[in-house]
Amino acid sequence: MILGLVDEAVAAGARRERACLQLGLTERCMQRWRSVDVGDDSRAGPKTRPANALTAAERVKLLEVVNSPECRDLPPKQVIPRLADEGRYSASEATLYPVLRAEGQNVHRSRAKPRTARSVNAHVATAPNQVWSWDITYLLSALRGRFFYLYLIEDIWSRRIVGFEVHAEESMIASSALVRATCLAENVDPEGLVLHSENGGPMKGSTMRATLQHLGIVASFSRPSVSDDNPCSEALFRTLKYRPEYPHKPFATIEAGRAWVTAFVAWYNTEHRHSGIRFVTPDERHGGREEAVLANRVRVYERARRRHPNRWSRGTRNWSPAPAVFLNPKRNQDTVTSKLAEETEA
Repeated sequence: MILGLVDEAVAAGARRERACLQLGLTERCMQRWRSVDVGDDSRAGPKTRPANALTAAERVKLLEVVNSPECRDLPPKQVIPRLADEGRYSASEATLYPVLRAEGQNVHRSRAKPRTARSVNAHVATAPNQVWSWDITYLLSALRGRFFYLYLIEDIWSRRIVGFEVHAEESMIASSALVRATCLAENVDPEGLVLHSENGGPMKGSTMRATLQHLGIVASFSRPSVSDDNPCSEALFRTLKYRPEYPHKPFATIEAGRAWVTAFVAWYNTEHRHSGIRFVTPDERHGGREEAVLANRVRVYERARRRHPNRWSRGTRNWSPAPAVFLNPKRNQDTVTSKLAEETEA
């Protein structure tokens, strides 16, 4: 079945290496499977039992120790050192875990609440003003230990900065005011709009939550301790702070910080050709002008190809408009299928 899926993707135009990668395989593995007539994996696995494996009696004794009153509430990484302090050695942690797993005992043992897996807030944007991403970053001030705070909202479909402010402190009141002002400036109906952010106080405070509920905006948050759940805003901040024009010295006043950020936003929205949207500017994509820009590039490339056909071994570069933008897509079969479809289109 896997071989058939890969062949179908390659026939449609996808690269074999990328198709294999999406299925969790290497191209070399596919070649090995094709080397036999039945098309099955020829790996037989180990045929002998390791000489240093625990005996049945040793496994029983090890389980008795782990399930004893003094150890039954402890994880293996606590049991092994405790036994060593008592002058006993039964097995290593690497040996104990498989034994517990085989007996169905590799479960949460303490009274503390076990860690729960949090689902990813996955969203897709197919047009402007459907999904916004926002965050706060520091701007150095002239006073040591004090910062200015840049609040910035970005439309993930067009990568356009739709709202920003620079304040002297982090505040959920300032956050809610920025959201309201941005909705008015963009002239959008906020009902159903997704606003994705991290888990800081200005993002999840009561005033901010009340504002989002009143406007009908859907609040979306990154998972705790996951640093890459808000990639659009993080990438934008990196672009901002690595610009050649970014000051090497702290901002003397908050007005100076606001002036610099205003100039950056004007450049970013109107001049910066973003790699994630076929190198058109955010304003061109946000305003629906990207198709005309990309169509002109297609004509330029076609003229160049006709002048020097020997320089083109394949078709011209793909200048079709960028597809829908996914924010934190789920890693499931639907995602694999969509990525293969994108490879086919490319």
